[in-house]
Amino acid sequence: MPAELMLVADAPGFHDDRLGRPLVGAPGELLAELLASIGLERRDVYVTTLVKCRPPGTLSPSDCEIATCRDKLERQVELVRPRVVAALGDLATRTLAGGPHGVTQTHGQVRRAEMAGRDITLLPLYHPAAALHNARLLPALQTDIQRLGELLGRAPVVRVPEPEEPPPAEPISADEQQLGLF
Repeated sequence: MPAELMLVADAPGFHDDRLGRPLVGAPGELLAELLASIGLERRDVYVTTLVKCRPPGTLSPSDCEIATCRDKLERQVELVRPRVVAALGDLATRTLAGGPHGVTQTHGQVRRAEMAGRDITLLPLYHPAAALHNARLLPALQTDIQRLGELLGRAPVVRVPEPEEPPPAEPISADEQQLGLF
């Protein structure tokens, strides 16, 4: 189960809860695209949440819920042994970094944190869902993912567009032939 990268979001969303898997749907698709930009696939990383049960409605997890699930997260860190942990979103950033500053102030900045008795490299990132709701966050998230790739020693993946087929040639008119244009 070891993985060099662990992504930690705040809590399962509606679809995550139904499918029993964190970061599915549109945020998961964006995450897969972002990971591909640094040569990773979703199966290459370990994705988890601070709390393991979905809070009621659209509520964020409470401090009590986070504290209750902290041992489970610590155990995941022990088992996965990530080189880098990326905190997705404000609550995950504040919780894992142990400070007052959230993702807006710290995204893309390498932090040190202690988890499971180990000193870990922590990189706060905007949550993919936030970038889908606010397109102005997407360039920062893309840049921070490249920073994540650098931390992991991965070069950016350059996508070469498929060559387009030329449009079919139009027939040469008799006038064009007479003028010697073709």
